[in-house]
Amino acid sequence: MQKQKNVITAQGRTDPNQNTGICIENSRVMAAEDLAPELSSFKTFLGRPWREYSRTVFLQTYLDRLIDPAGWLEWKDDFALQTLYYGEFKNLGPRASTRDRVKWRGFHSITSSTEASKFTVENFIGGRSWLPGTGIPFIP
Repeated sequence: MQKQKNVITAQGRTDPNQNTGICIENSRVMAAEDLAPELSSFKTFLGRPWREYSRTVFLQTYLDRLIDPAGWLEWKDDFALQTLYYGEFKNLGPRASTRDRVKWRGFHSITSSTEASKFTVENFIGGRSWLPGTGIPFIP
């Protein structure tokens, strides 16, 4: 499909006090090998708002060259660009630089480990208390 745009996440909250969001930590965002020749045919973004208070954070994640340098995509004109929270912390790879990222008020290039820790598995979803019982591996 010409001019198709792909997004990795589309998160939404209806209330800024809701304790929800998407946090992608210590992961890899890469295209499948068979798609490598097609990367120039479409743009891929880390996310776009679904509701007014969208919240998504990528932490210490490898971002391959398929990610557009802007990083994030608007949804409908300027919808939610002032109320969303999009963050990136110590990502790695060819598209980890935030230099050419969107300039929205809600985008945050996180530099503080204290701020970033709010979005870890342990703190964001209380993973230490219930994940071990599921058998899902994680590093607290």
